[in-house]
Amino acid sequence: MSTDNLLSLKDDMVAFIEGHGLRRLPGFVTDDISSVLWEGKDNPDAWKDFVEMAKHVGAPFVTFSEVTLEREEVDSLVEEANEMNFPDEEASELVEAKWLRKYSGMLGYIQLGFIYQGIVFLHETTTEWYERYQTLLEDIESFQDIVIDDVHHDGEDE
Repeated sequence: MSTDNLLSLKDDMVAFIEGHGLRRLPGFVTDDISSVLWEGKDNPDAWKDFVEMAKHVGAPFVTFSEVTLEREEVDSLVEEANEMNFPDEEASELVEAKWLRKYSGMLGYIQLGFIYQGIVFLHETTTEWYERYQTLLEDIESFQDIVIDDVHHDGEDE
């Protein structure tokens, strides 16, 4: 997806889903639920095929979840990256976190889903900045896990 804000795409999705007579169920399908991810990254309209498949198999609804990057989330991420890299103000994590500030308030992720014969089918649309945001979150969490493990391990040796 070449846009930085998926808001207009969201409006198109809502109209298309409702135009096919399907209901939207506000809900996010988590990673711990077995699912099949729709492949269609090369096709910007793959989500339409996904909705049409949901209708074709008789799904009564499509799950619909969206993520907007909130300013508070970015500020928290900058703070964590700063603590992780202090005093290095040019550390890549900190620079990346500060770069994300320009996307505050933008819609960066939409997940559509439907259930057919007990299997959850998903379609995800993301922006490049949202994927970078998720990677940065995971990197910082991994670093914090290492620090916490070291603290616990050091305490056990005494």
